[in-house]
Amino acid sequence: MQKVLKSGIGWRIGWNPVSKYQGLVGSDDWAFELAAQELEDFCRLLGQLVDNMRSIQAELMDEESITCEAESELVWMQVEGLPTQYSLRLILNTGRSCEGNWAADVVPELIVATQSVEFF
Repeated sequence: MQKVLKSGIGWRIGWNPVSKYQGLVGSDDWAFELAAQELEDFCRLLGQLVDNMRSIQAELMDEESITCEAESELVWMQVEGLPTQYSLRLILNTGRSCEGNWAADVVPELIVATQSVEFF
């Protein structure tokens, strides 16, 4: 696998297989590196949260917001907002004290990027 960096307004995600920390996530204002397993958990948990928000949509009123969380041993994530537009928050559970978040208007592009790039 080659080095990959995808970015848009307010988000970026990357992979560098020869680095100590192979993954990268960030926004325009911040970024931090992730170990391969952390990036894998990030992508997997984001997919679970997206699926949860889609499945909950039918149960909520049009303007009702919700918060959903997903967690592994390495990563804690939260989405908050409407089922069709929500922010994303990430905290590493690995002792490196990393925390980041993406605004609701950039999350859809970040989701597409995580689904369209093979990191592993």
